[in-house]
Amino acid sequence: MAATPWRQYLAFAGPALLVSVGYMDPGNWATDLQAGAQFKYGLLWVVGLSSLMAIFLQVISARLGIATGKDLAQCCRDFMPAWTRWPNYLSCELAIAACDLAEVLGSAVALHLLFPSLSLMAAVVITSFDVLLLLSLQRFGMRRIESVVLVLVGTIAVCYYIEIFVLPQTQPSFPEITRWLFAPDLGAFIHDRDMVYIAIGIIGATVMPHNLYLHSALVQTRQIARDPASTRRAVFYNTLDTTVSLSIAFFVNAAILVLAAVVFFGHQKVSLSSGQVVTFSPDSDWIQIAYVTLAPLVGKVAASILFAVALLASGQSSTITGTLAGQVVMEGFMHWRISPWVRRLLTRLCAIVPAVILISITGGRSITDLLTLSQVVLAIQLPLAMFPLLIFAGSSRRMGEGRVRGFLLAAGWASCLAITVLDIYGIPGALHDAAQVFSGG
Repeated sequence: MAATPWRQYLAFAGPALLVSVGYMDPGNWATDLQAGAQFKYGLLWVVGLSSLMAIFLQVISARLGIATGKDLAQCCRDFMPAWTRWPNYLSCELAIAACDLAEVLGSAVALHLLFPSLSLMAAVVITSFDVLLLLSLQRFGMRRIESVVLVLVGTIAVCYYIEIFVLPQTQPSFPEITRWLFAPDLGAFIHDRDMVYIAIGIIGATVMPHNLYLHSALVQTRQIARDPASTRRAVFYNTLDTTVSLSIAFFVNAAILVLAAVVFFGHQKVSLSSGQVVTFSPDSDWIQIAYVTLAPLVGKVAASILFAVALLASGQSSTITGTLAGQVVMEGFMHWRISPWVRRLLTRLCAIVPAVILISITGGRSITDLLTLSQVVLAIQLPLAMFPLLIFAGSSRRMGEGRVRGFLLAAGWASCLAITVLDIYGIPGALHDAAQVFSGG
């Protein structure tokens, strides 16, 4: 008896879900919180557009893996000039380290919220040993780990949904949200350096370069026959899986931005039901007080614990995808193979150094700034992954009958060019803000 469409979907589901976990990591939370707190709904359209571009590019990445039987890193090694190997490989390693920096800082903030007596510096050092935790958890299987993480992040999403649509004190103006989502003020955006900088961070947090490599490898874990009908079926269900998974990620990220706008924008303090008053300013470290957005629904103590556990879980889950991506690019570009725990430890040590430097300089007051900077670094690395992906995807020589064409290819190139232009335009401001972050300004 032929399998039902639902069973066929489940057979292919998974790769996009694993990739989408990276779109709900501490880096996303930080950029969304900062965008909402500083500009209200002014950057909501960037969250929507970057999510749409991510869907296009991840679908193309999946199709590359299905059609060629190779991941993007292997294609770059086999099909591009030899001199490009090292620059592409090193840029991808830098992106993975930048992403891991976000996981370090997010996990450190979560541990500090759970154990207030633990300093941020001590929490950062503790994260260096998470490799032992990951190795112990992997015996339960990847799907169980991801299920736990998704339950925690899903709980946050449900809480935000209730606050946005049910609680009157946190209910936003939906006409205003719609207006900023579909009719943004592009003139003001172009002339506001801070908006451009955070927008680049949002894009980097959503369209992660190493996820393009990872997705093209993960789709090959499913058994796919090489006849045209089986290939078309695999493409269809992987496209559906990607669209569903990344759409969920969009709604979670949009909800974080909207709640940050409602709770923080234009305010100087929030009075909690317990009577406690939380004060803040435009220079506040938003990630460390983000639990306040949940307080109207569940109270301060529960909000702090729930937010911290979900932040810690999302950071650890993204750590898993980062390690997998690191192995894919290392083996694909360089044909190097090392133990996963060694790979994990090296990446984490590269991330801890800037975290320790910044906390030493600022005393832990600028975690959100460094998180945003890490996502800007990701965005700047994107063109080196996008251009080869799109060149291969549109080549009948490389892809055969599975070549990407028409609307999807045009949308992919439009996304690539738009991100590249925004990167070039925003680099001077990014360098300026990076200098401020590391000077403690």
